Order: sequence, then structure tokens, then C-alpha cells
Amino acid sequence: MDKELIDGCFYIQEKKWGTYQSHYPDGKGILTSLTGEECISITRWYLKQKQENAFDKLTEKTYSSEVSGKL
Repeated sequence: MDKELIDGCFYIQEKKWGTYQSHYPDGKGILTSLTGEECISITRWYLKQKQENAFDKLTEKTYSSEVSGKL
């Protein structure tokens, strides 16, 4: 089966349960979506963010679930 590369970077494949998954040319999965169009769109966005190192700029936050004070 020939795989059509989208933007020369990835291809999508419909899974048997009706979802779509994008893959790098080597077959490694990227993202899963409910529609083919959505899968292409979000994969393009994701790869652009990775290319611009946008994910490196994110900071990690932690929150406490402890309730302080007297009840």
C-alpha cells in the first residue's frame, strides 16, 4: 500500500474503529483524531509548534489538593 505524504512530512491512516491517526514517514505515530480533515489540521499545527520549539517555552505548574484552614 502506497502512503501519500502530506506536506512531505506525514501521512494519515484510517483505523478500523473509525478514527484517524497521523504518522511520520517511518511509521511512528503522531496524533489521533475523529476526522481526516481534523487529523491533518492538528498534525500540521503540532509539527509547526515542534519546529519552532514552542513546547520548550511551556512551564510546568503544580497544584496542591490540600484544604487548608479549619472546617
